[in-house]
Amino acid sequence: MASVPDSDAIAHLLQRAKTIAVVGLSNSPLRPSHGVSAYMQTQGYRIIPVNPRIHGALGEKSYPSLLNVPEKIDIVNVFRRPEYVDEIVDQAIQLNVPAIWMQESVINEKAAERARKAGIFVVMDQCILKEHKVRFG
Repeated sequence: MASVPDSDAIAHLLQRAKTIAVVGLSNSPLRPSHGVSAYMQTQGYRIIPVNPRIHGALGEKSYPSLLNVPEKIDIVNVFRRPEYVDEIVDQAIQLNVPAIWMQESVINEKAAERARKAGIFVVMDQCILKEHKVRFG
């Protein structure tokens, strides 16, 4: 990957991360969560679907919650409405996940602040695909 300025925390996160748990990942190719996750998968990231309503997506087994994921998560990518973010942040804190990424229009300031106080790097209201393309596209 290209070198990035020391001040670009998002670029450093994307360079270090290997595994992204996608909360709200749909198995429908028509949904934004599916397209974004498929792109990230092509960029070398391991995608773990977290959605109790599906068995799997993008060739990966789905888990009903973050607490059921049996491996280390580097980024929790959230494709859920803001009112569901509190529980996701609680689970991420419990698992000591290093980063939470809330997609565009997923905004929950209180949950983000709780995550930051727990030492979690938070990105809010931004698309991980767009940010990846800007830096490494």
